[in-house]
Amino acid sequence: MLANLRQHLLSVFFGVIFLVALAGQSIAGLAMFNEDQVAHGMKAVSYGSFVTSSDFVVDVAENWQSEFLQFFLFILATVWLVQKGSPESKKPGDEGIDSDEQQLVGQYAKSRSPRWAKATGWRQTVYSNSLLIVMGTIFLFSWWTQSVAGVTVYNQDQAEHDQPSVTWLAYVASPDFWNRTLQNWQSEFLAVGSMVAFSIFLRQRGSSESKPVGTPHAETSTEDE
Repeated sequence: MLANLRQHLLSVFFGVIFLVALAGQSIAGLAMFNEDQVAHGMKAVSYGSFVTSSDFVVDVAENWQSEFLQFFLFILATVWLVQKGSPESKKPGDEGIDSDEQQLVGQYAKSRSPRWAKATGWRQTVYSNSLLIVMGTIFLFSWWTQSVAGVTVYNQDQAEHDQPSVTWLAYVASPDFWNRTLQNWQSEFLAVGSMVAFSIFLRQRGSSESKPVGTPHAETSTEDE
């Protein structure tokens, strides 16, 4: 069992630290929320009430949607765009979706290839784009969740200041929503762009996200160009 676990430690590691970070966010968020409640002469809320509230949901969804947008765009961009020297990119000249033979689909599929890779028609098309589809779907769902929870929080604040509430459409078009959204997007785009650029010249020995230490800067992979 330990040998099998070792084969999945990368997923396990990030799954565990995700849960730890989410739990930490909920605890810190509850403390901050209750401090604000007391400061405004209102009662503190329980942990259960807080983690099911729009205040907590909007903060979580706000981060999730930007992360999945980042991966959606990165996956899509790396099909057609290249960066010479970066291990995050295909080699210049390899742009595009590749041939069936290169992708091991249809008649070129191996005996252990996924069943839908061996199929033809819509099933092969869907499976060939399944990673992009799932990332995009999670992004849209998270974005929608952020907007729904966000308008609830926004209208609560409006009511506290004797201001009229707004509709979902009005909130989605508001500076508050786009300020929340764009401050996350720009940080994600910066992080991905930095990784693509830095990995041309910098190395991390042993990491699959880095070229071998001695690989020339201009080489996109260890293959001769």
